[in-house]
Amino acid sequence: FVPVNPKPYLQGLINKPIMVKLKWGLEYRGQLMSTDSYMNLQLANTEEYKDGVSTGTLGEVLIRCNNVLYIRGLDDEMET
Repeated sequence: FVPVNPKPYLQGLINKPIMVKLKWGLEYRGQLMSTDSYMNLQLANTEEYKDGVSTGTLGEVLIRCNNVLYIRGLDDEMET
């Protein structure tokens, strides 16, 4: 286990594809456009997933920090 400082980690993901899992089970996949000091997230080209199935394209979204369970980079997974 390697501890990760979250703010530099998020800064390194800007303009890259990410997946955000919310506390309520929904997932959002899109390109991270920006983050602020509270770790709110702005995503572009966003798709919503429920139980692993796409429920549609949302475009640009803002996710408030207190709803996030975890964030991970997709490492070019979206381009294939």
